[in-house]
Amino acid sequence: MIIVMKPRAKMESIERIKAIIEENGLDAHISAGKEVTIIGVVGDKSKLLEHNLEIFDDVDKIVAVTESYKLANKKFHPEPSVIRVGNVTIGGDSLVIMSGPCAVESKEQLLATAHAIKKAGAQILRGGAYKPRTSPYAFQGLEEEGLKYMKEAREETGLPVICEVTSLNAIEAAVKYVDMLQIGARNMQNFYLLKEAGKSGLPVLLKRGLSATIDEWLNASEYIIAEGNPNVVLCERGIRTFETATRNTLDISAVPVIKEKSHLPIIVDPSHATGVRAYVKPLSMGAVAVGADGLMIETHPNPSCALSDGPQSLTFEQFEDLTKDLKPLAAMMGKKL
Repeated sequence: MIIVMKPRAKMESIERIKAIIEENGLDAHISAGKEVTIIGVVGDKSKLLEHNLEIFDDVDKIVAVTESYKLANKKFHPEPSVIRVGNVTIGGDSLVIMSGPCAVESKEQLLATAHAIKKAGAQILRGGAYKPRTSPYAFQGLEEEGLKYMKEAREETGLPVICEVTSLNAIEAAVKYVDMLQIGARNMQNFYLLKEAGKSGLPVLLKRGLSATIDEWLNASEYIIAEGNPNVVLCERGIRTFETATRNTLDISAVPVIKEKSHLPIIVDPSHATGVRAYVKPLSMGAVAVGADGLMIETHPNPSCALSDGPQSLTFEQFEDLTKDLKPLAAMMGKKL
């Protein structure tokens, strides 16, 4: 449930309510807005019935939260969250573009990409050091060696870096090198991994599972936030349907639905959604038009030679063309690129 305080409620009233909640073994999460403060309660609410909190000073009303996810719920946190990744913020009036190769293949490849995407306007470098591939015989990534290249790219360009993690060992290595962890679609409901990512202290990008509903996706984010890490960004990357014209089906409607249900920022990955580079630009434009907070775009110096996902990767020239066309659309949507 949530306890809605009256406008300009006194701090002592808020602290008194918080103390009662915690004394009864529940968790209190305070969200202070410009006018109204909301106290979210997580735990067995029946323990609070005898306290009649609704009659306390400065309490406006008590609202039940029927959704199973609480901390990710917009009712708990009415103001949209803004997540800081290094010197970049995701959410609010910013449109953030994460770009880079699907897989880190060499230091030269990554550095060339980092410089090219920064010149074109990207704010975060993405790269895969751990690659959960459908086939066990496909390239699986350079692992910690690739992470070292990412750190070097950050030092050269100033771009914060993000990398997917697939295990506790990967998290323990990645926290030494990167600014943000990514949980991929195949691991969206790997609850142990979600908890460990939450404990890492780093911001986490959570991709939607291959066949996950939006409520399942938000519940997955709850595992991360419940570990004391509120810095979660959601990523729509297409879901599995009967359609075969594209690799997956991009659920563009997920953006406004998430905006209604949750305070978490949401970005869109049109590269993995389509698997076809020709579709990346139009779907990027569509994602921005429906209110996405950012994009994740795969780029590569020579996509035809890429060890992973070459057909969906943009060349440097194509990426620059995309960012150029996105700027006026972003401005029209009230976002800065």
